[in-house]
Parts: sequence; C-alpha cells; structure tokens
Amino acid sequence: MIKKHFLVVAFFLFASCTFAQIFEPVKWNFELKKTSATTADIQMNATIDDGWHVYGLNIPKDGPRATSIIFDKIENAQKVGELLALSKLEKQFDANFNMELNWYSESAVFVQKIKFTDPSKVKVKGQLEFMTCNDKNCLPPTKKQFTLTLATDNAPATVEVVKPIVTAKISDYWTPVINELKSFGDTKEKATTSFWLIFLAGLVGGFLALFTPCVWPIIPMTVSFFLKRSENKKRGQRDAILYGLAIIFIYVTLGILITLIFGASALNSLSTNAIFNLIFFGLLVLFAVSFFGAFEITLPSSWSTKLDAKADSTAGFVSILFMAFTLVLVSFSCTGPIIGTLLVQVSSSGSILAPAIGMLGFAVALSIPFSLFALFPSWLKSLPKSGGWLNSVKIVLAFLELALALKFLSVADLAYGWRILDREVFLAIWIVIFALLGVYLLGKLHFSHDSESKHTSVVGVFLAIISFAFSVYMIPGLWGAPLKAISAFAPPLYTQDFNLYNDEVHAAFTDYELGMAYAADKKLPVIVDFSGFGCVNCRKMEASVWTDPTVRELLKKDFILISLFVDDKTTLTNPYEVQENGRTTSIETVGDKWSYLQRHKFGANAQPFYVMLNNEGKPLNKPFTFDENPSHFVNWLKKY
Repeated sequence: MIKKHFLVVAFFLFASCTFAQIFEPVKWNFELKKTSATTADIQMNATIDDGWHVYGLNIPKDGPRATSIIFDKIENAQKVGELLALSKLEKQFDANFNMELNWYSESAVFVQKIKFTDPSKVKVKGQLEFMTCNDKNCLPPTKKQFTLTLATDNAPATVEVVKPIVTAKISDYWTPVINELKSFGDTKEKATTSFWLIFLAGLVGGFLALFTPCVWPIIPMTVSFFLKRSENKKRGQRDAILYGLAIIFIYVTLGILITLIFGASALNSLSTNAIFNLIFFGLLVLFAVSFFGAFEITLPSSWSTKLDAKADSTAGFVSILFMAFTLVLVSFSCTGPIIGTLLVQVSSSGSILAPAIGMLGFAVALSIPFSLFALFPSWLKSLPKSGGWLNSVKIVLAFLELALALKFLSVADLAYGWRILDREVFLAIWIVIFALLGVYLLGKLHFSHDSESKHTSVVGVFLAIISFAFSVYMIPGLWGAPLKAISAFAPPLYTQDFNLYNDEVHAAFTDYELGMAYAADKKLPVIVDFSGFGCVNCRKMEASVWTDPTVRELLKKDFILISLFVDDKTTLTNPYEVQENGRTTSIETVGDKWSYLQRHKFGANAQPFYVMLNNEGKPLNKPFTFDENPSHFVNWLKKY
C-alpha cells in the first residue's frame, strides 16, 4: 500500500502495438571466489551508468524498492557473517519520495562469505532484486537470478535475467476499450455543463470589456446614430438590434474559424506550447504596460476608415455588418487580451464547439447594451459620462492582465520542466501585484493619465479591501496551504520547495505501463488520471476534490493512481509514428504518447478525464470528468 508521495516516473518504455524497449543503466557481474582452501566470497558487482543510482539495502517504509539479495540454496557450504556492502553509500533527502534515501552511484559491491569442506560440491543459487533511478526517472524493480559453483577456481557465474513484469503486458494495457466504456454509459451531461461554464466565462469577459475606454464611449454614440439616421423610430431600433446581432455573428464566426483552421486537438496542443504561451505572456505584459499609460496600442486607422466607407456605401444589414466590424477593430486593444485569454482557456477542453460557445457568450454581453438602449433610449441619459473612472478601469485591467500573464508563463514552465516559476515564486508575485492594486484603489499610487482626485470613492475603498484581503489570503500558500480559490491558476503543490501541508494527493506513478505493472503485482485496481500542466479544471479537481478526506483515503488505500500529463514536452528518447484515422501521427514527446493513449484506448481527448481500470487494463466503471463535488467522486470510486 502506498502511503507517501511515491512518485515513480519511468524512463519511458515505448509501447504501441508494435514494439517495446527496455533500457538497462546497471550491469551486474556475479562471482564465487575462493579466499582459502575452505572459504570463498560470493561477490555481486554492479556497474552503474552516469547519473543513475541503485538503492541501498535499507530503505524507509513506503519508499522505493530497496536492493535485496536472497540465497535460495547454498549446497555443501554455510554462510559466515552478514552480507557486506563495500561501496560508498550516499545519503540524501529525495523530494519525490519526501524522505531521506540512500543509494550507490557508479558502482555497488556486495559480498557474502561462506565456508565449506569440499569445494567441488559447493553450489549457490540466489536472486537479486534492485531498483534504479536518476534525478528524473525510475525503472521498475528488476530481478536477476544467479547460479554459482566452485568446480574450478573462480568459475564464472551462470546468470539468468528475469525481465521486469511491465514488458509482459504492455500491448494488452493499450488495447482499446471504447466499446466497454460505452456499455457503462456516457458523460454527455457533464460535457453540457462544461459548455454552460464556457458560455458564462465568455459572458463575464464580454461584460468586463464593456467597461473599457475602447467600448464604453462608443455605446451612446452608436445608439444615437441609429436612432437619428432613421426617420422611423422603430426602424432605428431594428437597426440597433441588428447591429447587436451582427456583433454576435462576427465573434461566433471567428470562434468557428479558429476551430476549423486549427482543430480541437491542435488548439489543446497550442494552448500548452511553450512558444505560444511565452508569446501570449509577452502580449499580456505589453497590453498591461500600455494600459498603465506607457504608450497606446491601436490598429492601423486605414482599416477602420475603409470599413466606415464600406458602411456608408452600402445599405441594409450589410452596412450594419461593416459597422460592427469597425467596432471589433477599434476596440481590439481592450477586447484582444480578454478574447485571447478566453480562447486559450477553452481550447484545453478538447471540444470543437468550445471556442464558438465562448465567443457567443462574449458577443452576447457586448451586444446587449446596443440593443437595450435602442429600445429604451431614455436610459442613455443615466449612463455615467466618460472620464477619469474609465482610466481607472484601464489601470485595474492592467494589474489583472499582469497577474494573468504569469499563468501563461507558468504553463510553459511546467510543460518543459524549467522550474523558474515554482508555486511560491508565482504566489509571491501575485501577492505584490494585488497589494499594489489595493494601494492604487485607495488613491495612493498614480499613473500618467490619472485624473486628480481629492478623495477616495466608496467603490474604490471596497475594491481595495477585496484586493488587500486577496493578498492576505494567498500568504499561507507560501508555506503550502492549498488555496483552492486560485488552484486553477497557480502551479501545482508539488512545485513548492517548502511545504508544511501534508494532505494533498500525489500520483504513485506518472508512467502508464509501470503503474499498471505495479497494480498487477499488488492486485489493486487503477485510476488513470489524464491531466495537463495547463489544465485549469485539473488543478481545481486536485485542490477541491482530491483533498477531501474520504477521497484521499480511497485513492491512497484502494487504488493505484496514475497521472498522465498530455502536455508534457519532455522529448522521447526514441520518437515513433502511429497510424491514426488513416494518417500518420508522430509521437515525439511524453505528452504525445499519453494523448495518443487517451484517444486510442479510451476515445477521448479532453482533460480532466478519469478512468477506473482493473489491473489488466479493463474498465470497471464509466469515465469521470470535471465535477467539483467530492461526494460525486466518492460515489464513482465506490461503484466497482
């Protein structure tokens, strides 16, 4: 039973239906050497490749597999004393296992002395089991059997190698079980719920975009234009409503085009691509600096001029459509960061409809005021005039964009294992950002375009309280508190160097074949967790559901948990190709391998995606997707 953070990451045994590979960084030599007429030494010598190590004979409980040597039979001889380890034993705290471990590097030598009367009749049979790791990966425990005789002096040993159990069932573990999963029922209801969440996220983004200097001043101008240019009031109202519908049409079309051009899987891959995330990180920082007042970002004025000309030269809905295009362009500097962030977040859902649904929510929120004020033009008088408050909105957005930019840097950092933005570094920067936002809202921090104010507004005071409270809330996270409210944005807890919190759940394995082999050895069922470093909902599940006492107990005691990160950009030692849907797909990274496994075996490509299997790779229950209710997850775990 696994009770500690037993993180065993394989050196990647590449297993498709066609091949598998085993890497051997340790080579053993067995000898039976006479030391006198009646004594001899059983010697076991290991040569260890650079960067790898073999664990010692005594390892703490719940740690990795210790080296063990068992003499099954010693004929016509007796052991003298205990087994001796002659090589230097290194000791070090291992963060992966959260304990102090010991091991041998470069070489390991073990000696057992024996005594006898007739050397010609001495025969020794035994087996050695060991586990080898480097600073990133571990290989499964391996057994080597040996038979030694003293028929002649220094007779060479006969060595029989027992292959790791993982090689025996790799192809079986990859056998598709899509039809078996369907027999348990589908998860369409959960997918529909996620679409509603995507729509609501877009709606919130659209309402936020309304209160920006690029959009807010345009609302009364545009509504007044439609009402004044028509002799018939009802026609003006109709045009304003059509204008709102045109905005929806443009943004939804944009969302559909993005999916058609890139594809759902490509968007998911793009959302976790280091270069893309670094570019988006840079863009958000650029927009933030612009909003702070350092410079102004605008699209070429010729674009909006041409669209205005087209609108004037056409009539009917086409004219209104060109006017809507003009709004989209002139508001880009304010709406661009919001739309871009929305598309990146929904792309990880793996759904072809997600970008369009997100854009629909955004466009609906953006279009509502134009139609609403056209129907009730008297409301226009109650709108607050453009002024210093709009610049304050820009500054607040700048702080938020700066904080959000770190999320994209964090995704690239995690996917490529750079470890430059660990959790405590991320939190420290966020604490400073939101503390400075609180200072600004109190009027104690000024930027170049701020209007002079002799007092702090009531709204500003309440927002400052929220901002300061949020900063204080994050401080315990520096010592490992889970901070469920921001689990979707902050790096996972395992990146924390200093952690006083011990209730989080860590996967025992991050390699599918090794986890399945271990489960077969322990005769336990498996939970396969298809996750991603850039998966927002995966972090929410880990922080909100896995930390539930009942869930934590079930996962640790009744199952072997295997987490597979589909966006892990670690390059495979031996990339390979597979045939998928009539085309050749290159498997070049660890993430490619697990993403293909999810598609090939389970017929899914969205994360989080949890599958319950027996230790032969057969499903025991229907898949479980995103659901933050711990009781639902508990019920699922108990249904097998």
